[in-house]
Amino acid sequence: MQREQECDWSGLQVIVPTAAHIPLVKAAFAKVFPDAFIPPRVNTLGAWLAMAPPDRNGVPPSNGQRVMALYAELRQHAWLKKLFSARRNTDLLPLAQTLLDLCDELSQCLLPRLKTDPDLVRTRWQAAIAQLQQANGQHLLSDEAQLVWSIWQSQLDGTDPCSLRFDNMMRQADGASEPLVWITPTEPDSFEKAFLERYGKLQFVLPITLDWQASAVAPVYRSAWNELAEEESVDQPIAAEDAAQVLERVSVYGAKSLEDEAQHGAQTIVEWLASGKSRVGIIAQDRVVARRIRALLERAGVYVADETGWKLSTTRAAAAVMAWFDVIAARAETLTLLNFLKSPFLCPEEKEKPAHVMAVEVLLRRANVMGGWENAKNALAQHGAAQEWISLLAGFAGRFEDRKRKTLREWLDLTGGALDGLQMRAALLCDPAGTQIIDMLATLAMECGQNEQSFSFAEWRAFLGMQLESTSFISKVVDRRVVMLPLNGAHLRPFDAVLIVGADADHLPSQPTETLFFANAVRRELELDTRERRQRQQLRDFAELLSINPQVVLSWLAFKDNEPNPVSQWIRRLELTLERNGMAKLPQHAISLPVRQLTQRLPAMPAPVAPQLLPQKLSASGYNSFVACPYQFFATRMLGLAGMDELSDMPEKRDYGDWLHQILTTYHETVRDKQLKDGAEREALLKKISAQVFSGAFGKNGAVLGYYARWQKAIPAYLEWEKKHEEQGWRFAAGEQWLERTLNWMGGQLTLHGRVDRIDENSEGERAVLDYKTKDMQSLRDRLKKVEDHQLAFYGLLSPQPPAAAHYVALEPRNSKTGTAEAQNYADWLEALEGQIVSSMQAIQQGAPLQATGIEIICQYCDVRGLCRKGCW
Repeated sequence: MQREQECDWSGLQVIVPTAAHIPLVKAAFAKVFPDAFIPPRVNTLGAWLAMAPPDRNGVPPSNGQRVMALYAELRQHAWLKKLFSARRNTDLLPLAQTLLDLCDELSQCLLPRLKTDPDLVRTRWQAAIAQLQQANGQHLLSDEAQLVWSIWQSQLDGTDPCSLRFDNMMRQADGASEPLVWITPTEPDSFEKAFLERYGKLQFVLPITLDWQASAVAPVYRSAWNELAEEESVDQPIAAEDAAQVLERVSVYGAKSLEDEAQHGAQTIVEWLASGKSRVGIIAQDRVVARRIRALLERAGVYVADETGWKLSTTRAAAAVMAWFDVIAARAETLTLLNFLKSPFLCPEEKEKPAHVMAVEVLLRRANVMGGWENAKNALAQHGAAQEWISLLAGFAGRFEDRKRKTLREWLDLTGGALDGLQMRAALLCDPAGTQIIDMLATLAMECGQNEQSFSFAEWRAFLGMQLESTSFISKVVDRRVVMLPLNGAHLRPFDAVLIVGADADHLPSQPTETLFFANAVRRELELDTRERRQRQQLRDFAELLSINPQVVLSWLAFKDNEPNPVSQWIRRLELTLERNGMAKLPQHAISLPVRQLTQRLPAMPAPVAPQLLPQKLSASGYNSFVACPYQFFATRMLGLAGMDELSDMPEKRDYGDWLHQILTTYHETVRDKQLKDGAEREALLKKISAQVFSGAFGKNGAVLGYYARWQKAIPAYLEWEKKHEEQGWRFAAGEQWLERTLNWMGGQLTLHGRVDRIDENSEGERAVLDYKTKDMQSLRDRLKKVEDHQLAFYGLLSPQPPAAAHYVALEPRNSKTGTAEAQNYADWLEALEGQIVSSMQAIQQGAPLQATGIEIICQYCDVRGLCRKGCW
């Protein structure tokens, strides 16, 4: 009978810090009682309170409800925005969250005393304010602190979560019916102290905590960190066996680079697993290195159970939702719209989506559409399916853009409707982070449904972004051999080996975040957590980790930005303690990275052979590309590769050229058709057409005015040149004329094509090819002397009959004059060019290599330089 009682622990309640400790407690009982036994009830405090009958005061408001309710009050006070330099109302949202956090911290510390002695709490508060004024010599910060006090007092009602939690704890203590074992690695807070005191009046309570008396701390750690123990200890020599235990457990590694630290950490864990270790911990002091280690391990097939979690806002699912809001806020700004269209969560079941996205991007960039739903739809007029798709997005966006304030429930309904209409909900539900976002929206709808305050779209967007930022996403991993966790998450959890990454002075201890309003002196007066208390607790966490685990590797980045990066002062003090006692230094942890022999293959100049890709058509720019670099011609004209057009919110020189081509073509056709002779009439006509063309561009960008003024200055010089040109017998015949001509050779043919800016005729029936250039005469003449391109000759080959002359027309006057640069020996140039084109295309057809032989002046602006990789061979 006595044996049965010893094995029945069902009447005992055990409270542990986290759910991760529950199996540890049960495993400890199983170790002590190897035979059958009835385990005690093991819970966390939160889970135990959740099993109690519901509170008569109802469910406490969620954090989102509290934040938006407080924010709605704060935004009504203009002086608050001025005090905190808030340019927009939404800048007060983080302030509301900070104020609530401070209120909860005050409640956690002062609420038990406030219920028993309110006057004492007010007295201590006034003393803290006096400390603040004395330290700063000004009333600004004390006014801010007074704001915290006022808000805290307003929060202490029947629905305050902290008050309800404290009342629930006291009610649980009043109903104590079984002995309680309280396991905690840290000192209980004021709520827990009050709870344990009241519980202990009715039932037996056994607090189990870490012993930080000097006699219980390892001599090496006690000597290195004298602030670790509860009381000051006398510095005594360290015994060799005590130092040996530390040197056997702890090793260090100063990495040369971030990648070196990550590779060292990943390989260390792989070797530990290979040696049979099944419980490995990674303490992520440096999150960047920790993420890289996780990626390397997953590449090696080792999955990490991450208990630190990532901010939900950093997931692809959250980025997709916020990208939709960005599109609405930016009113379909092109780059923002394209970013959203490429999201895998948007219309994932649409089979033609990739084609639609490509069509939208190409057409918007080609038309240089900077933004606006109507502009986008107009640019997509030639692609009906893509236009219909954008119209669908515009329809849902319009529901958000009515500029009316809405309640949180209405915004949630609108957001949910958009997720359904854009087929995003189903895609999000197929993603773990997306599922958490959908659940979060549903929870917000349930919690905030009764909130009657109305908010703008900007406020709703900022609120949802803050919720995503404050929520952690923890992926579910079945394999828990490797666990990534924060330093305080390793309390009372033994591992076979532990790797701490980020053991430098910047990351260990973690840098304290200064809380708005409260200086350290105020915190000390109010008995809130001070910077010293938090750092001391971190040091104890660190010492506990070193004490209970058989192997710990401390890793840090020894060099940052080519400068030495100091190790944590705690580690340095430990090393100095060992050195002062004549002991060896902490050993360097070494690993052996596997070496792979790679076959050396030196890069060489690309020289593709592709007779089957010989183009059927060739333009002047295409042939110029071949002359500049055969490989560039291969990539752009034969493979059809091309970079996307760059969007520009400023007009470019090519836009200026397009406007002038349109103006001059309309002008000369009108002069020809109406037989205008008078110079004044021509000038008036040219100015009128110019004003009409440029006025259409003024609405898009005011910078067009500069180009308009530039052209107005050039008009008199152009009209003067036109007069002299006609006196020489030339008359405008056609403008912007599309021409084609086919060249044939033995076994092949090629069609030349292009649009000629202008063709003139004289009384003898001869023709001249003219090409407009927004340059001055001298630069065009230099261009012809150097034979930089074959554009004029190429246009001559397109003509049904060989032109008698060819000119570049300078549209940029110099010294108030303009004119033309005439090609010399034009007939010979035409004949030579035709022979060159035929022989070059024939060579490609016969398998000639297309080498990357472009000179540097060509390569520095080449779109395919990254493809040929010039500079690597």
